[in-house]
Order: sequence, then structure tokens, then C-alpha cells
Amino acid sequence: MVLGAALQLQQARLSPAPWYVAGTLAAAVLLAVLAHAAPRWWRLPAILACAALLSAGLAGWRACAYAAAGLDPVLEGRDIAVTGVVSAMPQRNEAGLRFRFAVESAHLEGRAVRLPPRVLLGWYGGTEGADAAAAPPDLRPGERWQWTVRLKAPHGHVNPHGFDYELWLWEQGLQATGYVRTGPRDPRPQRVASTWRHPVEQARHRVRAAIHAQVADPALAGVLAALVAGDQGAIDRDDWDVFRATGVAHLMSISGLHVTMFAWMAAAVVGAAWRRSTRLCLAWPAQHAGLAGGVLLAAGYALFSGWGVPAQRTVLMLGVAALLRMGAREWPWPWVWLLACAAVVLADPWAMAQAGFWLSFVAVGVLFASSPPAAEPPRARWRRLLHAARALLREQWVVTLALTPLTLLLFQQVSLVGLAANLVAIPWVTLVVTPLGLLGVVAPPLWNAAALAVDVLGAVLRWLAALPLATWSAPAPPLWAAAAGVVGGLLLAMPAPWAARLAGLPLLLPVLLWQAPRPPPGEFEVLAADVGQGNAVVVRTATRTLLYDTGPALGRETDAGQRVLVPLLRAGGDTVDTVVLSHRDSDHTGGAASVLRMQPRALLVSSLEDGHPLHALRASLRCAAGQQWEWDGVRFEMLHPAGAALPAGGKPNAASCVLRVGNGRAHVLLAGDIEKAQEAALASGPAPLRADVLLVPHHGSKTSSSAGFLDAVRPSLALVQAGYRNRFGHPAPEVTERYVQRGIPLFASAHCGAAYWDSRAPGQVRCARRALARYWHHLAAPDYKHGA
Repeated sequence: MVLGAALQLQQARLSPAPWYVAGTLAAAVLLAVLAHAAPRWWRLPAILACAALLSAGLAGWRACAYAAAGLDPVLEGRDIAVTGVVSAMPQRNEAGLRFRFAVESAHLEGRAVRLPPRVLLGWYGGTEGADAAAAPPDLRPGERWQWTVRLKAPHGHVNPHGFDYELWLWEQGLQATGYVRTGPRDPRPQRVASTWRHPVEQARHRVRAAIHAQVADPALAGVLAALVAGDQGAIDRDDWDVFRATGVAHLMSISGLHVTMFAWMAAAVVGAAWRRSTRLCLAWPAQHAGLAGGVLLAAGYALFSGWGVPAQRTVLMLGVAALLRMGAREWPWPWVWLLACAAVVLADPWAMAQAGFWLSFVAVGVLFASSPPAAEPPRARWRRLLHAARALLREQWVVTLALTPLTLLLFQQVSLVGLAANLVAIPWVTLVVTPLGLLGVVAPPLWNAAALAVDVLGAVLRWLAALPLATWSAPAPPLWAAAAGVVGGLLLAMPAPWAARLAGLPLLLPVLLWQAPRPPPGEFEVLAADVGQGNAVVVRTATRTLLYDTGPALGRETDAGQRVLVPLLRAGGDTVDTVVLSHRDSDHTGGAASVLRMQPRALLVSSLEDGHPLHALRASLRCAAGQQWEWDGVRFEMLHPAGAALPAGGKPNAASCVLRVGNGRAHVLLAGDIEKAQEAALASGPAPLRADVLLVPHHGSKTSSSAGFLDAVRPSLALVQAGYRNRFGHPAPEVTERYVQRGIPLFASAHCGAAYWDSRAPGQVRCARRALARYWHHLAAPDYKHGA
């Protein structure tokens, strides 16, 4: 069953819905026949094959039904009057609000239109004019509002080893994103009424507000809001960095561990209470009552915490395990594990595309497989505590050892202090912080005690995170190496003689020693990352790496450096030698701080003015025409700016660092945001401009890509880094026409994703949106004359 759904998830495009329906029905009929009539020797393989077909058909059938309710492309970017209900807790940041909205009705120019049932909206305090600084009101779940919105299809960044935002939206049931129009020409948003809809979300909203009112420190209140109400967005970015570095991030949200621990405690309480009544015990065994009560109360806890996908999976898994325990037979652990896995995949096949699914189930399977035979616990209390401590230490060691290869595959980083951090944090969070946080719902002063407990834990974790080599990064290994590493870790942790356990060591070597492939000497490769509206280009030679620009800031809490470039560079095993910031605009420097923190030895070259905040992180060498160097037989030449500094009052675009990279056979020109005046100066200057690849100046703005400049460069292809449906209209239609007229294919990041180019094949570009295509990814139409 798992295999069938996994194969269906690999489809780049959905097949027609009748094919899935036919496959599902045929598999169901065959299963019924095989269960009774098939010969014993091939019954099991046949049943497994039919189960795989059944799960693939059901997953495809559901996907087709879901996709049919998506946003009509003709409605993108239109002003639509919408009425509906706020369906979840809004998330407030410095830009405004983000919230989920259940659509009830929609009208475009007076006629009714169909929208997806649930959309993700932003209210940014105004889009233009005098209302631009107005802060949005405090929205509450269950409120019915009427307003004008602009929507677009779910569209995220597509990069190698990057977060799949479009899959996340798909799993959340959000089929469009957009924002509320609040300009002077737009109808004012109107709160129509308060309703009783979404009562759990209303309760969560009240609890979150009460926590922030009770706890003075916003950072501590944010952690408590995450643990009690499931509001992960309330945790500060700096705290997330500490939690990731110490390997305890899984504890700081309502995860499977919290739900499982809650179920265990609830089952113990219900079972103990049940045993106090002889009549109840005669009606139903106390053990079964405890299991049922634990699962039901855990489901209620998961529902209150936001009913996130990980919590849903855990509740389903606990339900399956409880049903099997209630049966008349003793099920072997592999059957319990596989049936729980199959139930989760049947309910949510897209879970298999998420890292959390594999980490959870592999961890549980490893613990099952490596557990020693059950022994009677000691009678003395201190011996029982010592026994429990040893068990916790062993389980944490086993999980750390077995999951390290898988973690390197998924995140390319492991915490070397994670074992110690989890030994402290798991009991502290599950037995102290979380119970105090939940009890605070009925006794709010207990939130202060919970906040103190969080503060104590935070001090320990910050000390661990500050240790040298607290984390270790490695290039992303291939799947086979990670699988071999998991098996090797399991063998080392098995309760077996050391001679047998040491056989796991060779299996760990591929994942630990893996090196990402690089170009040979004399060749180079270019990766134009998909960062939305901004520039970020990675240039790799045989042994060196250069980063040209770092993409935009994405708000106060994150940026393209943290979200895209750091994972991308880590997965490639890149140690950046030089960071070039073409000019000071935030769509080119927004991610620089995150990258520079990750790359402490990188040389910074830029046109930044003296006193720029980034100089506090790293001293900068000013770029100037005539600078040149050579790495591994590849030549780097700075062509612009000619002056020593940007004149007072001058446009930053005019000072862009223009870099030409080549090996004598193939060349790339990275042009920043230069405009027509700088293009004319370069076209008439002595430096050669000819290049196979051109990074389109200023994202395709009408102020750049002049005819004379294009004729001087004569690129074979061009890369445009611009956001999908960006507010500037980049690339401008007249600019794209200029390229098309000259037969220059344009590869735009909004439609191509990350673009990969290699000097060994200078006429080809590989688009991540094509290479990594899945049917939930957005299909964007333009190809700019056979580009993307």
C-alpha cells in the first residue's frame, strides 16, 4: 500500500481521473477475489500488488478531485469581492496579518465566480496612498468579513533540497494565496458578524491572547503559545536557531512526541479511574478503557493544538495501535508498525513527501527493532528511577545513531550536542513545561511558572548551541547512502554481540564521507537560485565557490539567505570563498546577513556605501572595474563600476558590480541592476562583453536590456530572476520582446525555478521546476520563446 502511494506521488502530472477510478475499482475487486480464491503460495504477493494499486488509485483520485477545485487562472490578479469567515488563528508580523479564510461567496464585476473553498490571505495595512500605514484590526476566528482581494495560484520557490511550499499549501487545503485590498479606491473591508463557526480556533485564539497577556517576555510567551495552542509562528527566529542547533526543534511544537506522551498519561489516568469501579471493569476491561480514553483525549489535545498534519498522523497511528492491542491476539511489532504506517498513508498519502513522516516512522521502527527483551522492573523506587534513566539514555542514543544518516539526507545538518540536549529537554518539556502550560488554561498564573521553566531550559540550550562544533554539516548524500546509513546505525544499536554490531560501521561510511560532485578544473557551473523578486547566483569551480547577490529580505523574521541559500549551499557542500553584493537594494542584499553568519571566512566584495549595516558583520572590499582573479582555470573580471564610490544622491543601480566569468570557451555575464546609461558605457568600452549566458539586468525592467547592450553581449540564453506576478511587472513585455526578436531564450525563475547551467554544455539550461516536477506544483504558461 505504501509503495503504490509513493509511486503515485512521483507523477509530474496527474492522469485523467477515470484512470484512477478504474484502477481503484479493479484493485478492490481483485483483493476480494484473491483473499478467498488465490493459491497460498502466491496469495501474499498478489494481495500486496493489488493493495499498492488500490492506494495509488485512491491517492490519484483524491488528487484529481482536489485539483478540480483550484483557482481559475483568469481570476488571478483581479479585484474580487469576497464574503467568508476567518477559519484559523491569524498570524501577526511587522507587515500585517496572515490568516486562513473560508470563502462563502465571490463576485467579479457584479457576477458570481467560483473560488477555492479555502484561501490564505494577507492584510498588510494598505496597498497604496494614505491608508498604506494603517494597521489591520485584530481579526478573530469565526468572524465573517466582506472585502476585496487579489488572488494567485499557490506558487513557491523551487530549488534543489529546498522547502516545497506548494506541497505544504496542498496538504493544508489552501488552493490560492492573496491579499486584502485596502487602497483609497477600494471598498473598505467590513466586519459583517461574529459566528459560532470554528469554535476550537476561537478557543485557541483566546488562549494565545491570554498567554501573551500573562507572560511579560514575548519570547517566552511565544514558546508557550506554540506548546499550548500550536502557534509555531509565535517563536522568535533566534530561538528557532538555538532549537535547531541543539536538535530539540521537534519539541517546540505540538509534535507526535507531545501527543503520544499526552495519550500515555491520559490512558494511565483513565485506566486507574476505571479500576476503582467493579461494575465498569466487568463491563469493559480497564486496560481497554484506558487505551480508548487515552486515544480520544489525545485526539482532543491535537484538535485544540490546531490539528496539524503531524498531530493527525500521530492520532491515527495511536488509534491503530490501540485497536490491535484490544484484539484477542498478540501482534508482532513489525505488523503493528506497518499497519500504522499503512493507515497514515491511506489517510494522507502526501505525508510521504514530508521529512517528518520518515523521521517519525523510522525512529519508531528502530526503537521497536532494537528494544531488548522485556524484563521485570526493580522493586526499589530508586532502582526503578535508575532503570528508567538508563532506558531513556539508550533510546535517545539509538534514535540519534539511526536517524543521523536520514537527517543528513533531509537537512544536511546534524546537532552534535543533540543527544545531551534531548536527554535534558525531553523530560523537562514533556513532564514540566507542557503540563504547566496546559494547566495554565484553567489557572493562568501557572503560565509564569511554565515561562520560568522555558527560560531555564533556554539558558541550557543556548550554552550548548554556543559550544564549538555544536552542529555538523555535510553535503546531501544520495538516497542509497542514507538508507545504508540507517541500516548501519540500526545494526550498531541492536542488542547483539559486538562482532555482529560492528558490521554496521562500513554502512555508515558512504553517508559520512560523501562529497558532492563539482566541475573539473577549467570548467564552471552556475546556479541561479529561485528566490522570488531578487538576485542570487552561485558560481562553482573545481574547488571554489562564489555567491553573486543574496536575494531579498522576506520580512523581519526571515530572508532568502536563511530560507533558500543556506540550505542550498549546505546541500552542495559549498564553502563560499567570495560573496559579491552588486549594490545595496534589499532584493540583492536581504539574505546577506544569514549567508555571512554561515560562511565566516567568505570575502565580501560590494558597492555598499560606508556605514552600511552589513559592514558590522564583515568588512567589504569595494568592487571596481579592472579587478580580476583566477580560480581553477576560470577567470573572474569585474567590469563595473568605474568610479571609486557612488556619488551623493546617485541611484544604487548605477553602482552595480558587473562580473564576467569565463574559461575562454564559455562565459557568463552577471549584470546586477545596471540601467541603459551603464549598459551604453559598457557596450562602448574596451572590456569584452560577449557571453553565452546573461543575467538579465534589473530583473527585466524597461529601464535596462537596451538593444545596443544586447547586441554587444550576444548571449545564447538569458536568465531572469523575478517573482511570480510581481508588482513591478518584471520582466516587462517590451523587454521580453527584445530578447525574442534576437532569438535569445529567456529562462525566468518564476516559471523555471532554480536554473542550472554548465560550461561543458553552454547551450543548455536545466530548470528545477521541470526536473523536480510534481503534480501539485504550479504550471506557469510563459516560455519566452522556448526558454521557461
